[in-house]
Amino acid sequence: MARPRHRRAAQCGFTLLELLVVLAIIGLVVALVPGFVLRGQPRLDVDVAARAIADGLRQTRSEAVLRNRPQLFALDVDARVFRAAGGTPVRIAEGIALSFRGARSQLLSDRIGQIRFFPDGSSTGGLITLAQGGVEAAVQSDWLTGLVSVDVARE
Repeated sequence: MARPRHRRAAQCGFTLLELLVVLAIIGLVVALVPGFVLRGQPRLDVDVAARAIADGLRQTRSEAVLRNRPQLFALDVDARVFRAAGGTPVRIAEGIALSFRGARSQLLSDRIGQIRFFPDGSSTGGLITLAQGGVEAAVQSDWLTGLVSVDVARE
């Protein structure tokens, strides 16, 4: 009569394989959900793009000081691509509107501009604005100091 209890006890609970399958499914959900939840949030998209541009500007300034010669940061507004100090081009996400305002001598066309950084850290200055879904960001390079600032705000 002890056998029926033993069989009943063996049937309760889960096998190791079942637990591993459940943990794998939970891991997939945890890994995938944030990407779907955060995708398409204008504030996040604009903030990430603005910080990428600011990092590119800072990198270009550092290269100018380090190499002791002028370096260029170039921005193509139509293609939404920037290049820092001759590095690899970086594409800005679709749907983000860009504009560039800088020194007239640094405008290659109506839609392509550049900011030149000098060995002393100064620059020709410029303002890059990004906008999407009521969120706007401004990335500015000060002409005198070359310091880069980022301001993200809701309209």
